[in-house]
Amino acid sequence: MSFDEATSSFLTAAAENAGDRPLWEMSAPEAREATSGLDELYGPGPEMDKARDYQVTGEDGGEFTVRVLLPSPSPTAVVVYYHGGGWVLENLTGYDTLGRQLAEKSGAAVVLVEYRKAPEHPFPIPVGDAWAGLKWAEENVAKQGGQFLPLMVAGDSAGANLAAVVAQRARDEDSSMLQAQILVCPVTDADFTRGSYLAAENQTLVSLDAMQWFWDQYAPDVTDRSNPAATPLNAQSLAGLPPALVITAEHDVLRDEGEAYADALQEAGVEVEHHRWEGQMHTFFSMVNVLPGSAEAIDLVTKRIKNFAGNAAAKPVRVTIAT
Repeated sequence: MSFDEATSSFLTAAAENAGDRPLWEMSAPEAREATSGLDELYGPGPEMDKARDYQVTGEDGGEFTVRVLLPSPSPTAVVVYYHGGGWVLENLTGYDTLGRQLAEKSGAAVVLVEYRKAPEHPFPIPVGDAWAGLKWAEENVAKQGGQFLPLMVAGDSAGANLAAVVAQRARDEDSSMLQAQILVCPVTDADFTRGSYLAAENQTLVSLDAMQWFWDQYAPDVTDRSNPAATPLNAQSLAGLPPALVITAEHDVLRDEGEAYADALQEAGVEVEHHRWEGQMHTFFSMVNVLPGSAEAIDLVTKRIKNFAGNAAAKPVRVTIAT
């Protein structure tokens, strides 16, 4: 199947406006500058009851920012969201509209985690930040007096990688901590020989060359790439993990490893719901208000957030965060 019309038009326009050098020939600062203009396409998100940034200390003592988006004073769940960008690109600004839509449509508080980026902060620093952000959200947002709101992790691309990794750690350290994990086009492996990596029609905004570049920034020591904290598909066991919603895209170099992770979860006895979005490329989910496929997938994700909260018998809890 070919790309849908909106994606084809976007890719045509992107090719016409492409610079002289591809991403993988740039430095990380150059790549961030080259991709920063996408933020303007998304437009503002829905108004929140409260939107505020907080500083959190990572496991190595460094600091990073989280943004709490409350759609109402009394949400029914907390979703900790890790953004994509190959562990190198993107920030809170680029994901604010998506976060607000997720919060408004689901009724859940959304905590966007701006983990520190490679190559300045390579593996495992972003993993430590992802865990510290989750623990901060548990203590400061999900825990309200004697009550706990259902807590979930979510993310796309490299952010889905971090979500999968912290879900495994949460199982090992506190098996009842998470009610669900939502993984959109996740990085779960570092095998560049998979069929979806090699297919010509999948070489879009995130290509084989781009993913090799991202991995070189994030985990330059290739021996780190077999560590389950970097590639969650390499975990010794996936049993006991929380229910998972896994979304993949038809024209995505990461499609095969995302679907391999969904299959492995199911084989381990984990409740899994998998959807492959036909006619879509890797970054479709985060392209809010640009691609219709993004709106469709957001609708599915927010419905499932409601379902996960309902399965946990969640009741609205007024959220107060200490400053």
